[in-house]
Amino acid sequence: MEYDVVIVGGGPSGLASAIRLKQLANAAGRELSVCLLEKGSEIGAHILSGAVFEPKALSELIPDWKEKGAPLNTPAADDHFLFLTETESIELPTPPQMKNHGNYIISLGNLCRWLGAQAEELGVEIYPGFAAAEVLYDETGAVKGVATGNVGTGKHGDKEGEPGMELWARQTIFAEGCRGSLTKTLFERFDLRKDSDPQTYGIGIKELWEVPAAQHSAGRITHTVGWPMDTATYGGSFLYHLENNQVVVGFVVGLDYQNPYLSPFEEFQRFKTHPAIKKTLQGGRRISYGARALSEGGIQSLPKLTFPGGVLVGDTAGFLNVPKIKGSHAAIKSGSLAAEAVFELLSSEAAGREATSYPARFKQSWLYDELWKVRNIRPSFRWGLWPAMIYGALDTYLFRGRAPWTLRHKHADHETLQEASQCARIDYPKPDGKISFDRLSSVFLSNTNHSEDQPPHLKLKDKSVPVAVNLKRYAGPETRYCPAGVYEFVGEPDAPRLQINAQNCVHCKTCDIKDPTQNINWVTPEGGGGPNYPNM
Repeated sequence: MEYDVVIVGGGPSGLASAIRLKQLANAAGRELSVCLLEKGSEIGAHILSGAVFEPKALSELIPDWKEKGAPLNTPAADDHFLFLTETESIELPTPPQMKNHGNYIISLGNLCRWLGAQAEELGVEIYPGFAAAEVLYDETGAVKGVATGNVGTGKHGDKEGEPGMELWARQTIFAEGCRGSLTKTLFERFDLRKDSDPQTYGIGIKELWEVPAAQHSAGRITHTVGWPMDTATYGGSFLYHLENNQVVVGFVVGLDYQNPYLSPFEEFQRFKTHPAIKKTLQGGRRISYGARALSEGGIQSLPKLTFPGGVLVGDTAGFLNVPKIKGSHAAIKSGSLAAEAVFELLSSEAAGREATSYPARFKQSWLYDELWKVRNIRPSFRWGLWPAMIYGALDTYLFRGRAPWTLRHKHADHETLQEASQCARIDYPKPDGKISFDRLSSVFLSNTNHSEDQPPHLKLKDKSVPVAVNLKRYAGPETRYCPAGVYEFVGEPDAPRLQINAQNCVHCKTCDIKDPTQNINWVTPEGGGGPNYPNM
């Protein structure tokens, strides 16, 4: 199937790209065929975000979003920023980047469903349940599209499955989200990261609760730092009050942590037992659960955004404002900018396959200025919590984001893990089934499902490494950094082996990022597999 543009991914950046392309084509009276592939069972099925949403980029893309019924229903009200000790909470001044007047507490999944409807009204062809599994190249080496994965080949490749479909395009927009499986291959083929810092990531874990009305205050926003993290480990939480007595509670842990005994999932469960948080959840009902990695490197970790035949947008490139704890507005803006560059290229009679005006458009936009001003905040946390907060205040109030230096990210996250012999074990409390829970009951709430008779989408480059290296030197960290119980060591104590429960995978990509030997490769499962997040 041939199109002018193929878009890989139905998140906010991919949908914004599709909408903007069609807007430009319609305004110019031109026919432009645009196809969008989404690996989830529907648009929004795999979308997970906090989310307090800044509507600036949406207002630029669709100025009449209110009249069209965009699901921005809960205006942000009061902001709170807390420092937690094990038993106490201390309210601190809210940093200016975290003030949310004019923003909305939303379900990003529901916003993407609405954006999908807007795109289809403009004539975009959207195919949910189709996972792009391979990048296609032409005889010159330029990207010419993608191929979807084969279906029905059997778990051990013992059946002849249906071959995937090739989708050819004049330009392909990769909007895969954090740690895109195809984007990784583009980094290598076109050396897109040669002039950027290593990307650094966090894992965000989130639950949606329905709480008693007396404990609910629509629009309230609370962020915390401190306990249960130690001061050397980057992390923090969010608690947002939606409409209908619903709250979202979540925790983010930087994946540059050092102790292999640390479990982001267990830290999140422990965090909810703090008196300042428990008082909101007590007597409530947990509705949904999910987890997703996010790109935290900022502007110095952005790769080259273009290559022959395509571009990168959204979190697959790393457009996230860490101090704001927001990336959706940046995803929409980057998608819109890329669409304008791609449309310009396709409308030009000049030779060339690369949308080179995209980086220039980005540098001239408010998004570049926003990300440039906060570039030094996240890397300062390598000094520890208190030095980073002091530096952040100086950078914000004294230098106003324009310090004459840029702090660098020096290591990839998988390089920071220390060996178990150098670290203290962490004893986590057992879940009580009321506020804190185990992994498997949590995964159940994510509605995760994969066809069990398919090749596993979590690939080991060397099957001996998990026991010989990870278990021996790092105490098997994959059993703790995975928030879904995918990895477990089974068998006799003198003959352990790694068992991969791929059917539990919520597609967070943490294993692909944090595995100390980079032995785990996350690839797309059959289309439609994975979580089905409602209202997340």
